[in-house]
Amino acid sequence: MPADTRRSDFLVLGSGIAGLLTARKLARLGSVTLVTKKDTAESNTNYAQGGIAAVMSKLDSFESHVKDTLTAGAGLCDERIVRLTVAEAPARVRELQELGVRFSEREAVVDLGLEAGHSHRRILHAGDITGREIERALVAGMRRARGVRVVENHLAVDLLLDRRRACRGAYVMDRTTGRIVPYQASATVLATGGAGKVYLYTSNPDIATGDGMAMAWRAGAAMADMEFVQFHPTCLYHPLAKSFLLSEALRGEGGLLRLKSGERFMPRYDARAELAPRDIVARAIDAEMKRTGDACAYLDMTHRDRKFLRARFPNIYEKVLGFGIDMAVHPIPVVPAAHFFCGGVVTDDRGRTSIPGLFAVGETARTGLHGANRLASNSLLEGCVFAHRAAEQLGAAGAAAPAAPFVAAPWRYGRAVTSDEAVVVSQNWDEIRRLMWNYVGIVRTDKRLARALARMELLNREIAEYYWNTVPTPDIVELRNIADVATLVIRGALARKESRGLHYTLDYPKPRESLRRPNLLRRRRRLPR
Repeated sequence: MPADTRRSDFLVLGSGIAGLLTARKLARLGSVTLVTKKDTAESNTNYAQGGIAAVMSKLDSFESHVKDTLTAGAGLCDERIVRLTVAEAPARVRELQELGVRFSEREAVVDLGLEAGHSHRRILHAGDITGREIERALVAGMRRARGVRVVENHLAVDLLLDRRRACRGAYVMDRTTGRIVPYQASATVLATGGAGKVYLYTSNPDIATGDGMAMAWRAGAAMADMEFVQFHPTCLYHPLAKSFLLSEALRGEGGLLRLKSGERFMPRYDARAELAPRDIVARAIDAEMKRTGDACAYLDMTHRDRKFLRARFPNIYEKVLGFGIDMAVHPIPVVPAAHFFCGGVVTDDRGRTSIPGLFAVGETARTGLHGANRLASNSLLEGCVFAHRAAEQLGAAGAAAPAAPFVAAPWRYGRAVTSDEAVVVSQNWDEIRRLMWNYVGIVRTDKRLARALARMELLNREIAEYYWNTVPTPDIVELRNIADVATLVIRGALARKESRGLHYTLDYPKPRESLRRPNLLRRRRRLPR
């Protein structure tokens, strides 16, 4: 790769909706390098089925969307951030349409869906493959855009910091060759998505290993609310299915949750029944599975017409049919799975982190929009709004202007040798994910969390020793990242002595007003390299 491809005005890490939109907007200001771990379309965005929330109907209102978001967030949303996000939503949706995103229509009008936690129909969708449609349009636009260099199959390893602790880019690994080189930029944007692979069961793709969160943490960025991990209530339970997500919109269109016996149970847990927020529904399923000993619950759509189901949920219908389940005839077996991180790298309303020159957008960031629990379909919206605001900030600040001279040191391999014990990586990877599922899952206790932290401290030492003495590979880089994120989740959960939103502990089953504040975590120094 020619040396000039490693310098640009802006470096964007990640190719979901937040990364693609940010890169496209920054291309108007200067040269952009967009680095993505696999191919450009592989991201959590691509797997998003439900849609994007925005007030697009005269029957709806900004105030209603704000209220629904605040209610779901269980008292921890930043109301100012919620209001600006909701207010900007229609403009961001229109922008997506201008970029070629084709939302579903009914009689020449955009079809608005209903999802749990929303008091009005405000979910724009493209059937049940909204994320895929958004990625299609944005990737196509990116390939036509000038000023953006897309570097696929490359993995960011660590952030580049100068002597003033400002971010000047990142060390990036070619996944094919293993070679690590510095990519320098005046401003770096983390858009690396979430960290679902920290857990044994997740709706996320394999790339969701919390890379941006972990790199920011190691560099000294402020983090917050890492204990708030959203478990999607309904992932397909089947031995051959790899955590296939069954959209929130199924329940929005009348889906009922039942036990193996056929009994409906959600009305016993919440007056909103199946339309309660995700944290309530996930805990209810978890509680019923533990109470009955059943391996799963069932999502019943059999009272809906087959023609409707095929038209509204074509992808889901065909997917589950491929596993021998006709959802028009048989209820679908479901279990909760790790889905979305409400916490992350702390940013302001322009995407700025606590490290100069470093921005974060999308699921990697903790903007204050979601609080203790994300309202359905607010995540794609967040990516759109804060990609726009970060790009505006960088344009206003003139970030493409020449910065102080800086020459990144080449990656130092030291005395590291090629590993002949890859089993160490797979063993630690599996142990972390199972430990997080069993001890730091939907329902927690201080005893379980303490056990988890003690084990993670030992694993972190093992991983650090292995990492610094071994020539890095993509697997060991991702292992180090999930270990860092797992530890942050545990520490955040231990610090929150209450139950609020997605964090539910048997030791403190009620929320406490004195703890209604963000849970901040910050590392004081960066590990020497």
